[in-house]
Amino acid sequence: MELCPCAWWRTPPVSHNPTGRPAGRMKMADGGSAGLVERLRRCVSWSWTYLWALWFVLVLGLLYILRAPLKLHENLSAVTAFLNTLTPKFYVALTGTSSLISGLILIFEWWYFRKYGTSFIEQVSVSHLRPLLGAVDNNSSSVHFTASNGEAESNRQNVSECKVWRNPLNLFRGAEYSRYTWVTGREPLTYYDMNLSAQDHQTFFTCDTDSVRPADAVMQKAWRERNAQARMKAAYQALELNNECATAYVLLAEEETTTILEAEKLFKQALKAGEVCYRRSQQLQHHSTQQEAQHRRDTNVLVYIKRRLAMCARKLGRIREAVKLMRDLMKEFPLLSMLNIHENLLEALLELQAYADVQVVLAKYDDISLPKSATICYTAALLKARAVSDKFSPEAASRRGLSTAEMNAVEAIHRAVEFNPHVPKYLLEMKSLILPPEHILKRGDSEAIAYAFFHLQHWKRVEGALNLLHCTWEGTFHEVSVYPKKELPFFILFTAGLCSFTAMLALLTHQFPELMGVFAKAFFSTLFAPFNFVMEKIESVLPSSFWHLLTRI
Repeated sequence: MELCPCAWWRTPPVSHNPTGRPAGRMKMADGGSAGLVERLRRCVSWSWTYLWALWFVLVLGLLYILRAPLKLHENLSAVTAFLNTLTPKFYVALTGTSSLISGLILIFEWWYFRKYGTSFIEQVSVSHLRPLLGAVDNNSSSVHFTASNGEAESNRQNVSECKVWRNPLNLFRGAEYSRYTWVTGREPLTYYDMNLSAQDHQTFFTCDTDSVRPADAVMQKAWRERNAQARMKAAYQALELNNECATAYVLLAEEETTTILEAEKLFKQALKAGEVCYRRSQQLQHHSTQQEAQHRRDTNVLVYIKRRLAMCARKLGRIREAVKLMRDLMKEFPLLSMLNIHENLLEALLELQAYADVQVVLAKYDDISLPKSATICYTAALLKARAVSDKFSPEAASRRGLSTAEMNAVEAIHRAVEFNPHVPKYLLEMKSLILPPEHILKRGDSEAIAYAFFHLQHWKRVEGALNLLHCTWEGTFHEVSVYPKKELPFFILFTAGLCSFTAMLALLTHQFPELMGVFAKAFFSTLFAPFNFVMEKIESVLPSSFWHLLTRI
C-alpha cells in the first residue's frame, strides 16, 4: 500500500488531559519521571553510536589475550596451508554450488512475491525477528468500535493519525470477491490486506473471557486461521456448541455465501443471536472488568451486523430501507464516528438523488475537527458542481469570467483534488478501476479506487459534472507520486544480484580454474592480513609486561 503523497497535511493533534487537572500541574507532577526517562533515552542513543567501536576493541583484546590457548597463529597457518592445497576443482564446485543455492532462493522469492505480494525474507524478518529485537508497530489499523465519553476525543485523535483505515464500503468476500476469483482465477485481495482484516476481526469479535465459553473459544481460533475452509469449518463447529453464536453466523455470511441474498439471510440470524447476547451483557457490564469487555465485544458484533444488513439492502435495491437502517444505527451509537458509517449513508442518499439530505450529512461531518476523506471532499465538490455544471462552458467562462457559483464549485474541486489527487483519473476513466480493497490509505491511490468504484455512477448522473471536473483538474494538474510504485522488494533484487554474481564467478572459475584459484588464495590472504597487522601493532605499542599482567588477571 502507498504512503500519503502530501505528508505536510496533518490535523494538529488535540491535547488530551484525562485527569482533569490543569496542564501546568500535570507537567509538574509528571515532569520528574518523564525527564529521567528522556535523559536515559538520550544517554542510550548517544552510547549506541560508540558501542560498536568499543565492542570491536574488546573483541580484539580478548582474541589477543587468548591467542595462546586458542592457538591463533597455528590455526591461521593451518588455514593458509589448507588453502594452498586446494585444487581448482574445489573452487569450481564451490562457486557452482553457491550459484545454484542463490538461484533456488531467487526462484522461491519470486514465486512468493507473485503469490502474496511481498518478500518471504522480509515477511519473516518483520513478523518474527522484529519482535525479538523489541520493535513495536505503532501503526495498527485496528481501532475498537466502542468508546466512552471520556475516550471519544482521544480515540478520534488516534484514528486521525492512523495510516491505514478499514474501507467503509468493503465488499463481501464470498458473494463478491470470490466471483472475481471464479472468473479470472486470481485473488482480488493481497496477503497484506487480508492480514489486516484478520487483525481487525480478532480485535472486534473476541475478548478475554472467550476461553470460558466453548463456542466463543472456537471462534477465537477461527479468526486466526489463514485458510478460509478451516475458518468456515470452525464456524460450523461453534454453531454445534451454541446455535446463538453470532460471530459464527457473521463469518459464514461473509465468506461462505455466494449471493447477497444468502448473506442477508445469515446476517438476520446473526442479528437475532447478537441482540440476545447484547442485552444479556448490557445488564452485567458494570459487575466486573471482564463483563465490561464482553459487553464491548457484543456491541461491536451488533453494530457490525446492522451495518452489513444495511449494505445488503443497498446492494439489493432497497435503498430507503438501507438509509433508515444507517440512520437508526448512527442514532443508537452516536459515538462511533470513527466507523465512518456516514460514508455509507452518503452513497445511499446519492443513489436516491436526495441531494438536500446529502448536504445535511455533509454539514455535520465536513468539519475541520473531524478526519477528512475522499468521500466527504468529492461529494461536497459534486454538490457544488451540480448547481452550475449543466450550463458550464470553458470558452464562455474564459471570456466573461467565473460567476460566484462557478467559483465555489471550482474551489470545492480544488479542495478535493488537494486532499486526494488520484481520484480524478479514475472518475474520468483515464485509469482502469479494479475491485476496492478491504483497507485503504487516506489520500492514497487505494482510497481513490474505493471512492470511484462506488461514486463514478453518481458523477455520471449529474450532467456536466465530469466535464467541469476535467476542466478544473486539467488546469491545475501536476504529476503526483504514487507510492509505492510496482517495484520489486529489496530482497528479490539483492538475491538476483547475488545469483548473477555467483553465476559469473562459477563461469569464470570453470573456464579459468588456475587463475581463479590464484585470485581466491590472494583474497583469503588479504582477508587475514588486517588481523595479523593489528595484532602486531598492539604488541609493538604496549609493553609485554602489561599483557603478561592482564593474562594473569
